Amino acid sequence: MLTGTAVILAGGNSSRMGFDKQYIKLNGMLLIERQIRVLQSVFSEIVIVSNKPELYQNYNCILIEDQLRDFGPMGGIHAGLTAAKSQFSYFIACDMPYMNQAYIKYMLNMISEENHNQAIITRFGQWLEPFNAFYSKSAISVFEQAYHEKTKKISKTLEKAQVRYIEEEEARRFSPDWSMFANINTQEDLNMLQIKSE
Repeated sequence: MLTGTAVILAGGNSSRMGFDKQYIKLNGMLLIERQIRVLQSVFSEIVIVSNKPELYQNYNCILIEDQLRDFGPMGGIHAGLTAAKSQFSYFIACDMPYMNQAYIKYMLNMISEENHNQAIITRFGQWLEPFNAFYSKSAISVFEQAYHEKTKKISKTLEKAQVRYIEEEEARRFSPDWSMFANINTQEDLNMLQIKSE
């Protein structure tokens, strides 16, 4: 039975890409459409946070824009948590092509055992992977406080939250090449992805 919420963040400036990442296509299909299809096989509710909600009118998704303006990805996380019906929501960015359902379900199992956490995030050394991660509605106040304090670094913000960190060694059991955290930042990244998918 499908349950829970997944949130796709489709905002951002896409300055390095040269065009809006919401329009990234892979083999003729929008990458975000591929994400929706995969996530709908796991979650009962999909939320899209976008500054162009009109692009997604034909998808069976909840559409929302940032409420905390000029707050970068944390504004998107805040908006997604606010719109979600579930206590915990899975977050991914619209430029992340590789979704690992086994890892998503691994984190879901972790939530069922440790539901007091405000976030479940993977750590690469001291570097945090803020997407391919879960956040709880109880973290809304943490992001609102960061917004009012003008703190834009998610790592600093999460110092004030109850976070369950998954370490690199644990995560690599699911994605040895770390591809489930890869994103497309440049046209070169997209070209390489097209080649791999052919």
